[in-house]
Amino acid sequence: MNLRVVAANLLVKLMSVYREKTAMFFTLAFPIILILVFGTIFMSQDNVEYHLCVQDLDQTNLSAQSVKTLELDGKFKITKVDPALNAAQYVRDNKVNLVLVIPKGYERSILQRAMLSNPNASVTITYIYDPSSSSAPTKMQILDAVFAGINQKMSGSPPVIKSAEKSILTKKYRFIEFFIPGIIAMAVMTLSLFGTVNLNTELRQKGIIRKLSTTPITRTDWILSDILYQFILAVISTSAMLLVSYAVFDVSLHIDAWLLAFILLDVFAFVGIGMILTRFAREAQSAAAAANAISFPMMFLSGSFFPIELMPGFLQTIAKILPLYYINEGLRASMVFEDNMAALRCSAIIGVFAAVVFILGIITTKWEEGR
Repeated sequence: MNLRVVAANLLVKLMSVYREKTAMFFTLAFPIILILVFGTIFMSQDNVEYHLCVQDLDQTNLSAQSVKTLELDGKFKITKVDPALNAAQYVRDNKVNLVLVIPKGYERSILQRAMLSNPNASVTITYIYDPSSSSAPTKMQILDAVFAGINQKMSGSPPVIKSAEKSILTKKYRFIEFFIPGIIAMAVMTLSLFGTVNLNTELRQKGIIRKLSTTPITRTDWILSDILYQFILAVISTSAMLLVSYAVFDVSLHIDAWLLAFILLDVFAFVGIGMILTRFAREAQSAAAAANAISFPMMFLSGSFFPIELMPGFLQTIAKILPLYYINEGLRASMVFEDNMAALRCSAIIGVFAAVVFILGIITTKWEEGR
């Protein structure tokens, strides 16, 4: 081993990184961004305050006092739901994951137990919940603990306050069914973004893109073939994920034309972003670092792995402007809820975004700049 050769080669590599300022920025900034983002999400987890919607059908002093107890002992931020509304529909329309329904007769039943010593008096509260949310079971556990404390104070056996769970879905789903659409969206994003960045920067560095201007192929032909290539890869990848999911986990998902539509929109959006990145970060190293800086925070902030409700309010706002969030929501609306209107809304939003970034990508892609 020749140490002088090793040292010289090391020096060349370090100098090449130093000369490429964009690569240095994203290489140093990316881990710092992750620390700031996830440090903000997960710090002070012992003091997490969950959002809870409560529909009080009893409208009595005792029911209001119980809601206040939930706010203090359960550390919930309470939103009151109009008693005239359908709780299950409220969950769907407002994208909340749980509504606690306090039934009519709540105060009467508790007073019968406390004042009249009626051991058979009881009342059943209902949890109307969205099973796609991983935080809904946590909320129900906290609620059970708070109501267990109320039962203990009543010294009642059997308990005076009982609970019942009611899913907003008529069909029972497991969490894996809600997890898979997010993984599909994330995988297609990664394939499209990094596929475009890696290919374009490599061809640019080798001077092939500039040489293409002397051939019969037009810029439109080149970009269209790239889109088709990324779309075919995305369909193959998605098919493989679904086959494994059905074979190993026996999932139950609704597959229709919406799946192909969201895959195509996903490809257009992130191929467009990839083309823009390779215009401003021409070296392969800096372009890959820039793609990492965009994709990694997006996949964690867009609800692919855990509910955005666990994030602080400002990060939830950021999550809802990210394109991957709407692809996740659209795929879940079509594959799990079979909600065509929700899928249409999400496709319209991501469609506008994809059109804008793709047009910008076409404008910034120029044959003569390849060298």
